[in-house]
Amino acid sequence: MSGIAYDLNKIKGIAFDIDGVLSPTVVPIDDYGKPVRMMNVKDGYALLIAVKNGLKIAIISGGSSERVKPRFEAIGIKDIYCDVAHKLPVLKEWMEKEDLLPEEIAYMGDDIPDLQCMRAVGLPCAPHDASNEAIATAIYISRFSGGYGCGRDILTQILSAQGKWMSSEDDFIW
Repeated sequence: MSGIAYDLNKIKGIAFDIDGVLSPTVVPIDDYGKPVRMMNVKDGYALLIAVKNGLKIAIISGGSSERVKPRFEAIGIKDIYCDVAHKLPVLKEWMEKEDLLPEEIAYMGDDIPDLQCMRAVGLPCAPHDASNEAIATAIYISRFSGGYGCGRDILTQILSAQGKWMSSEDDFIW
C-alpha cells in the first residue's frame, strides 16, 4: 500500500533526471573534466521491470551523459535525452509522442532545472536530498536520496499499486 497522495493507477509514464536522481548529487570528475556518474543497480532493475511491464520511461538530463546512455538502452529505455538545456519542451514532446496526458505522468527531479517539468505533470516527485525548491514542488518525496534508491522507490510504488511489481516470471529475469 502506497502512502502517496495520488492515484497511482493513472500513471502510464515517468520521466527521470539523472544527476541527483538516478545518480548521486556529488560525482567524481575524470582527467578531462567530465563527470563520472555512478548508477544504482537496484534503480536499474526497477527500471527494467517497469519497461517490461509497459510503463513508459524517459530520461531527461541537462548533463552531457553519453556514457550512461548504453546503460539505459540495455535496460530497454528508448527515450534518453541528454544535454538538454530546457527540459520542459522535451518533456512535452515526449508526452505528445507517447500520447500521454499530464495526469498520467510522474516526474522525478531534484533541482531548479526540473521545476517546470515537475509542475507540468500529475505526480511530481523528488529524492530525499533534493533542493528546497524541488521538495516544495513535489507531491511525493522519497525517503531515499538521489542515486541511492529513489528511482526504485517510486517505481515500486507505482507498479505495486497497478499489480505489476514482481507479478510475472519475466520480472525475475535480468
